[in-house]
Amino acid sequence: MVWYFRWMLMGLLLCAEGVFAQGFPVAHGQGEMAGEVMQTSVILHSRLTNGIRLVNGDLPGAVGVACFELSESTTFKDVFRTPWVSAIEANDYLIKAKVTGLRPGTQYYYRLVFGPDMTRVLLGNTCRFRTLPGNQVRKAVRFVVVTGMNYDGFHNGPRAYQGKDRRHGYPALDAIFKLAPDFFVGTGDNVYYDDPRQGAAKTRAEMRKKWHQQFNQRRFIHLFARFPTYWMKNDHDYRYDDADTTGTRLPTHRDGIEVFKEQVPVVYPLDEDRVTYRTHRMGKLLQIWLMEGRDYRSPNRVEDDPGKTIWGAEQMAWLKQTLKASDTTFKILISSTPMVGSDDFRKKDNHTNIDGFQLERDAFFEWLKAEGFLDKHFYLVCGDRHWQYHSAHPLGFEEFSSGALVDADARRGREPGDPKSTDPEAKVKVMYTYPEPTGGFLMVSVTPLKGSGAALEFVFLDETGKVLYRVKKEAE
Repeated sequence: MVWYFRWMLMGLLLCAEGVFAQGFPVAHGQGEMAGEVMQTSVILHSRLTNGIRLVNGDLPGAVGVACFELSESTTFKDVFRTPWVSAIEANDYLIKAKVTGLRPGTQYYYRLVFGPDMTRVLLGNTCRFRTLPGNQVRKAVRFVVVTGMNYDGFHNGPRAYQGKDRRHGYPALDAIFKLAPDFFVGTGDNVYYDDPRQGAAKTRAEMRKKWHQQFNQRRFIHLFARFPTYWMKNDHDYRYDDADTTGTRLPTHRDGIEVFKEQVPVVYPLDEDRVTYRTHRMGKLLQIWLMEGRDYRSPNRVEDDPGKTIWGAEQMAWLKQTLKASDTTFKILISSTPMVGSDDFRKKDNHTNIDGFQLERDAFFEWLKAEGFLDKHFYLVCGDRHWQYHSAHPLGFEEFSSGALVDADARRGREPGDPKSTDPEAKVKVMYTYPEPTGGFLMVSVTPLKGSGAALEFVFLDETGKVLYRVKKEAE
């Protein structure tokens, strides 16, 4: 636990940064993030700010320049730097760098070099990430999956958190920090553009403000300084509740796509192929697929037929091709919305919903069955739903819903057999859902066993880190 207290001390120093750098015209009040870590590359991300505190609910940006220093040593011996980037209003004062040519399975340390110009600079705090192992390496992997990071509900809603540490952000982030995962997956609803209703974001400036508020919280800065991230979006951090690509209600479809790509390290701005669906292999034992559920979908309310789609033909073809090509022991598809459920009967925007997108789901599940994936250790993980559950489709495919990270955003779920659910005939089997709503997250662990075997464990935890449910799957 020594390392934990060292990093908490680092956080206290960071909080005092405004004092130590008093008079310096530039800060980095949202900390740093490492995103899309692969075997030989990573996207590093920061933002230059005017101070470290919110002003009228926003964190103003600051004009300046920055780059990143990287090294395999905490002393930054043999350091190398990324090219300088200008922080300007047009890019929301964000700093991004894609670093390539890294070594697989290697711990790297990095820090921001920033200032108003290249002659006056400060060094940021030391952060870290580890590149993914080689394809045939049998390595343990542990990651967390979250959804429902409702800032306004946590700070101002009827169930707002009342602790004295509220301004530091969500307590569940401390629980995640202590578990020391290899990476963090945000499945969407990372911010809520449409909450509160009277303050709903409609313009790019208003959308950006939501991200500034979120990532200015101290617990996020501490967490992301140590653990890399993979990001997805859902309805609330795209446009609004259950949004599709149609309609004139703001924000626009284009703004929803572009602001997401801008505000998190999910794609590099200069890459030509900037799609947000992708797959990452974590050595010999695990491969994950992160799906894009908003950009290509048909209108929610049209009749469900074989052509109605959430993923689109190109993404579906890519998914099937990459699944068939995978020879990892365990395969996990991560979706921003549920595929098994059950869910609320009233909804029409996901794969579980009646008159929603069930036919696309059913066809995909039948393809999985025909290709033998019931025997290939294939599992589903989803965000979106505000309750934790472990359920199984009648064909046998199992789904794990992370539930809402923030206690104020958690609720009871719909049980199979409920006439107000998407499964009134109780065909879905639920192995777990929590008895009382609570904020929390899902932790997924893969561990090599003796010989050629391996174990996959799904663990549900509440926002204090208390284990609520766990299930283990073993492969020969």
